[in-house]
Amino acid sequence: RMAAAPPSYCFVAFPPCSKDGLVVFGKNSARPRDEVQEVVYFPAADHDPGSKVECTYIEIEQAPKTYAVVLSRPSWLWGAEMGANEHGVCVANEAIVTREPASESEALLGMDLVRLGLERGATAKEALDVIVALLEEHGQGGNYYEDGNSCHSFQSAFLIVDRNEAWILETSGKYWAAEKITEGVKCICNQLSLTTKIDAEHPELRDYVRSQGWWNGDSDFNFSEVFSVGDDHLACCSGRESLEKQGGEVSAQAMINVLRDKDSGVCVDSDSFLTTASIVSVLPQDSSFPCVHYFTGTPDPSRSIFKPFIFVDDVKLVPKVQSPSFGNDDPAKKIPRFQEKPDRRHELYKAHEWARSLLENDQDKGQKLMRIMLDLEKQGLEAMEGILTRTEVLDPAEVVDLFYDCVDTELKFFK
Repeated sequence: RMAAAPPSYCFVAFPPCSKDGLVVFGKNSARPRDEVQEVVYFPAADHDPGSKVECTYIEIEQAPKTYAVVLSRPSWLWGAEMGANEHGVCVANEAIVTREPASESEALLGMDLVRLGLERGATAKEALDVIVALLEEHGQGGNYYEDGNSCHSFQSAFLIVDRNEAWILETSGKYWAAEKITEGVKCICNQLSLTTKIDAEHPELRDYVRSQGWWNGDSDFNFSEVFSVGDDHLACCSGRESLEKQGGEVSAQAMINVLRDKDSGVCVDSDSFLTTASIVSVLPQDSSFPCVHYFTGTPDPSRSIFKPFIFVDDVKLVPKVQSPSFGNDDPAKKIPRFQEKPDRRHELYKAHEWARSLLENDQDKGQKLMRIMLDLEKQGLEAMEGILTRTEVLDPAEVVDLFYDCVDTELKFFK
């Protein structure tokens, strides 16, 4: 039996299911319990012809221009679990298992493709085109975890969203299919979900599955049925119903509530996996308004604060949510890899560990702290709602240190 893929959940809601002409995107990143995620920003950049970029395991050609990105990522790797770029594109990935064994050979990770799509795609469709072209050229493979004892490799699914549309992209090796979404609520989890509605696909996809004997060519082509192991694809994503119940009122707060829900299984806290970080993004369909991206930067969204980030020039960097850098001495960069695990905790993670132990061990103090944290989060949400509903244009100076200040305030509470 192949190892189970970590049970992450990604969501998108479009008007009329969401409020005020906003597209709302969210993801809980389920990863090994002790893994640290950091929140990092990289400014837009121009690159010389012939430049290379060093991804987690392999080096590839760099693009002439890369867009500014903000990423939530396991701090040992190059790519990201989820993030956004300056053009209002959001990408999240899911590790999945298909009947095609995932390659253990080092290639691009699904998480590298998240970052590459964001750095090179100004729309959701452009990001999709970037990801599938790189998949064709370099393949996907390599260890998904920082584990020197065994290789955990998976195939990838992606939710790619912009202000107008979303694409669900599901892959197996270099083969892929994608569905375009422009309305309603969609959830993707660690199983295949595409069926017969396919809006784009690998040109040789159907020939390939026919040659494998997985499809006879007579019945409707159903991607999940063809590629799933057994009946894996039948389980519907939890959480989607609770978003649909909002009836045209899906907001950042509603998405946060869904991501915090442990009973539905969307907020994972099991023996093997924990929701190690979360994101919620609000993308106004009217492009005169800025997109707002909320990150926790800490594990367990039910005990974390979602803090807002807005792209502006010279946005202030936040070292307190960045893990220490080990440069070329990093055990993730040496061969054989992962022979030891350095302490990758950032300042906010360490402070949050203290808060989590208080919440677990001292009910009165814990509840009081949680109330303060949620109040702080509410202030941020209300301030952002103000920005998204007013008529005058946003002054960049107003939000240049927005995320920095929110992290700083959170740290002060923990101290």
